[in-house]
Amino acid sequence: MLLSKFSEFLIEAGTDEAGRGCLSGPVTAAAVILPDNFSSELLTDSKQLTEKQRKYLRPYIEDQAVSFKVVHLYPDVIDQINILNASIQAMQQCVLELNPKPEYLIVDGNRFKPFSDIPFSTIVKGDSKYLSIAAASVLAKTYRDDFMETIHEEFPMYNWKKNKGYPTIEHRNAIKEFGPTIYHRKSFRLLPEQLELEL
Repeated sequence: MLLSKFSEFLIEAGTDEAGRGCLSGPVTAAAVILPDNFSSELLTDSKQLTEKQRKYLRPYIEDQAVSFKVVHLYPDVIDQINILNASIQAMQQCVLELNPKPEYLIVDGNRFKPFSDIPFSTIVKGDSKYLSIAAASVLAKTYRDDFMETIHEEFPMYNWKKNKGYPTIEHRNAIKEFGPTIYHRKSFRLLPEQLELEL
């Protein structure tokens, strides 16, 4: 059973991101403030849920949440400031747009940076421990998946509808055959060494 609160503060938000290990597409973050009486038997870390379960949970979370926000940061930003900084920046942007402003923040993972005088704790595997982080993980994942399915229509040869930009063999083979797109992260190693093209 996931816990509802980590801190003693009244207004606590959870935040998480999706798409950090992808070769293409944005890194997407979400931040969520849930009411104290929020409950869901189904909600857990989005990676443990099926796509159908995530789609079912998203409107429920959005309807029940006191406040939520989702932000995409695109490959040009990722390439400029690196994926870790982009992940943190996306989460920070989400939190800044919450209303009311959270008094405390719980962050999935082990890396974050202080900002806006909001105290925080990083929690490894937080999305399988706290409801607000799990809710943020579901929103980040579903909004990012929707984005990848949209750009799949533009570049169907990479099959983003299925792989969502992750480095599958099929995705890497498509990069080898067709080259990178505007949605690929140029700072990432898009092809393993043995697949480098002879010039």
